Order: sequence, then structure tokens, then C-alpha cells
Amino acid sequence: MRPPLLRSSLGGLRTLLGSVSASRNKLVTQAAAAPPHLSDVRMPYHTEQRGHPNSADYRIYFKSSEGKYISPFHDIPLIAETEQDNDVPAKKTKRNESEVLFNMVVEVPRWSNAKMEIATKEPLNPIKQDVKKGKLRYVANIFPYKGYIWNYGALPQTWEDPNHTDEETKCCGDNDPIDVCEIGSQVCSPGQVIQVKVLGILAMIDEGEMDWKVIAINSEDPDAKNLNSIEDVRKSRSGHLEATVDWFRKYKVPDGKPDNQFGFNGQFKDRDFAVEIIKSTHEHWRALVQKQTNSGGIACKNVSCCASPFKCSADEARDVVQAAPPLGSSHPVSPEVDKWHFV
Repeated sequence: MRPPLLRSSLGGLRTLLGSVSASRNKLVTQAAAAPPHLSDVRMPYHTEQRGHPNSADYRIYFKSSEGKYISPFHDIPLIAETEQDNDVPAKKTKRNESEVLFNMVVEVPRWSNAKMEIATKEPLNPIKQDVKKGKLRYVANIFPYKGYIWNYGALPQTWEDPNHTDEETKCCGDNDPIDVCEIGSQVCSPGQVIQVKVLGILAMIDEGEMDWKVIAINSEDPDAKNLNSIEDVRKSRSGHLEATVDWFRKYKVPDGKPDNQFGFNGQFKDRDFAVEIIKSTHEHWRALVQKQTNSGGIACKNVSCCASPFKCSADEARDVVQAAPPLGSSHPVSPEVDKWHFV
């Protein structure tokens, strides 16, 4: 059995103490789905672009509604709560007490190919495009799929510790925040922060590393009220879960990599199991920002985690962003990105 979440002053996670069912009964959560437009004053988070889109120097930095630069990895709370312990405000819209909503940082919009990700080893952890062997990374179009088949991103304040061996799969973490596949109808934008209902989880094993994939839906999606479990997805969206496994199995094959493997014979685990995994990765993150574990090269600079020795001032955070090149024109994208692959 996985350990319960310990008491934390980081990110306002008091309400996750105890069992999963008790947590769901006590939590009162709210919707703060953040649209991508910087002019919308209702947004709890803003983004600021730096560098040249479609290039190695492109970055998306995050700001709170108060204008403070923040880390999306460390300063955005895992749980969307009415009351929060850090200084990042949330929209206080009351939700059904049976729901527990998690903040999700969108890295990659559905149908797109650029492998955008939180830069875990850079100060303030902006979103950037992954680079391998000096080239920008794009996921291949594996027939019949076009790019990513969901909005793809991560849960803040979680970390898959590479020093931790999962008791079920016997694999160590991949040194990243836990990944999320958001299956709602809206196509999101990189840097958008949405609140999601967790439905289940898939245990992907990527080159021997544990790489959990949380299945969730935007709480503001029209179908959110009807999807409360992984079985609901299976019943109402025929073939969607099978396509998800197929996509994750094959997406690296065009790059010459073998098929990815899965724990639990590729079967999705339920919501309660998923929440336990999330709680565990939050605890690993908490140890990370409190300097209680080997960081694995992770940059832990933050502006709101009170118990963290990595906490910095707003001026220091601003200096990080201003050192990045200003926003410039987009670079062209190679036509190879649109190529179909049959594997």
C-alpha cells in the first residue's frame, strides 16, 4: 500500500491528508481554467514568451496575476483549492465537494508535434522545446494519429524521483513531473493552466524508466460531469483508451527506438490508484524543494515555497527572465514534421 501524503506547508496540500475517499469528501475546489490570452485579467497565471518560436532559444515563462515571475513546476499548487498557502491566487468558484481538481500545466496542444516541456533543469523552469543531438524534437505522425492525440502536460509540484523504485513495476522515476493526457474537447495552448478531474492512470515504462501517464479531463469541459472514472471513458469513448496505449507504444519507433512497454499488462488503473501515485510524486517533489534528496540536476528556484532553501526574491526571478533573449520572429518548421509514418 502506498504511503499517505504527509503534512506539507508547500502549495496548500493540507486537504490531501488521510485516505483518498476522505480527501474527496473534504475538499471544496474551484475552477480556474486559464485561457491563453495575456489580456484576460481573470487569469490566475500569465505567460511571457522569449526567444524565437520554433527555435532552441524559445521559452515560455510564467507570471502570477500580481505580475511576479514564478516557476510552473514549483510555484503553481498541485491542488486547486479555495485557500492556498502560497501567494499565487486562484479563482474562487465553488465546486461539488466530491470533486478533487488538480492544476495541469499544458505543454503540448492536441494535434501538434513540437515536443514542448517544462525545462526542469533551468531556473524558473520555463516551457521550451526539447532538443536532442542539436535538433528540435517533434513527435512523428504515426498513421492514423496527427501529433499528440490529447492536450499533454504535467501536474505541478510532482516529481518522479529517479532514486525511487516503484514497488509494483520495479522501475525508477524519469526525473520529471508526472505527465497528464487531458481528453477534453478544447484544444489548449502551451502554458495554459487548467483544472482537471483525474480519471485513471497508465503505467508506461520508457527505456526502463517509470513514466506514469495520468488520464484526466478539463473540469470546464462539457463532458466533465459525465466522466468520473476510467470505465466511464471506456464506455462513452470507444477506442480512445486503446488508441492511447497504441500511441505511447509506437511514438518513438520512427526515431529507431523499440516499442515502449507498460506495467499491469497495459491496463489502466482507476482514479483512486492514480491519486495515490500523484500523492507519492508530490512527496518526492516536497523532498526535492526542501533539499532532502538528490536533485538529479533539477533546478528548484521558486518564489513561494516557504520551507525551501531555494526560495528567491521577486527581483531575482525577474533577473532570470530578463536575461533571456526578447521575443523575436518565428523560425520556419521543416516540412518533414508533417510526414506520415506507418509502423
